[in-house]
Amino acid sequence: MSEHPDLAALIGSRICHDLISPIGAIGNGVELLMMERGAASPEMALIAESVANANARIRFFRVAFGAAGQDARIARGEVVSILADMMRGGRIQVDWLSPPELSRPEVKLAFLLLQCVETALAYGGKVRVERGETGWLIQAEAARMKIDPALWEVLTERHAPPEIAAGQVHFALVPGALAAQGRRLVTELKDNAIRLRF
Repeated sequence: MSEHPDLAALIGSRICHDLISPIGAIGNGVELLMMERGAASPEMALIAESVANANARIRFFRVAFGAAGQDARIARGEVVSILADMMRGGRIQVDWLSPPELSRPEVKLAFLLLQCVETALAYGGKVRVERGETGWLIQAEAARMKIDPALWEVLTERHAPPEIAAGQVHFALVPGALAAQGRRLVTELKDNAIRLRF
């Protein structure tokens, strides 16, 4: 275990913690307004959908970018709920198969890799995440994918390249998460499929 705190993860946790309450309050306010008026106007429906999406993203980011102690646990039900809310109405479908209780650091790594896969599924597709007895398997399939080989090479680098963009930071965080858990990632990239094992 590192002697130094993971400041980036602590910042991620702090931001998500501070945003989740006001976003939830906005959602509750929208619900009350919709109940009061009887029927939802298109404008109110759009606000409600946007708030739900923001809430789901914050919950996802809290796991993917937040602090995760080695002994921290997370329930499969919570993971499935986060993914269902985040993918609702989107072009990507995620099936999550795992034991009822999971190691939070492992789920953090799986979420970071899910974001990598999401980057490749620019046109939509299906993803299956499975936690078996020997480890994790993430499989993605799509009619076509947008794979940047240079980005996927980052997954095996110890240090993030200086030109990494904010929208690609999940790629740069994977090697550290793998090292922290003593895991190795096996990547198979094809024109219409991705297979990740760790």
